[in-house]
Amino acid sequence: MDRSEILQRLRERIVRFAASRIRGDGAEDLAQEVLLVIHEKYPQLERAEDLIPVALEITRLKIWAARRKIWRRGEDKQVPVEDLPLPGADPGPFELADRNEQLRRLESALAGLGERCRELFRLKLEGYTFPEIRKRMGAASLNTLYTWDFRCRKELLSRMQKDKQ
Repeated sequence: MDRSEILQRLRERIVRFAASRIRGDGAEDLAQEVLLVIHEKYPQLERAEDLIPVALEITRLKIWAARRKIWRRGEDKQVPVEDLPLPGADPGPFELADRNEQLRRLESALAGLGERCRELFRLKLEGYTFPEIRKRMGAASLNTLYTWDFRCRKELLSRMQKDKQ
């Protein structure tokens, strides 16, 4: 059996493995990415015994990367369209009171944050990208900025929860 036949069979196995662990059409795309990595990075592997463990490990890592991406973007917490209010519908008194209470909690929580967090939120709200924010804030790397962002959001949510109780 030559390498192309092995990769074809391996592709089917990768798709099944990925489909059992991720939602949607992502399994096919993930299988293509894994095969591309194997083709580019591991051309010396010819036998199925060598390719299968490497392919499944790459697949496992790609699945985790996809899950982190979904979590980071908040796609796992999306609200169904049916639950969203209709545009143009006037908010009732309960919605207005709830909105005002949330705004008060947000303002209170923001006031308690450090200067760096407030500056980071301001720049994000003004539409700057992370590389632009990194330059403006003088962060050493993007990963440092991502860490600041994560910690600031976590602190903001914590303060809002405390204020709610």
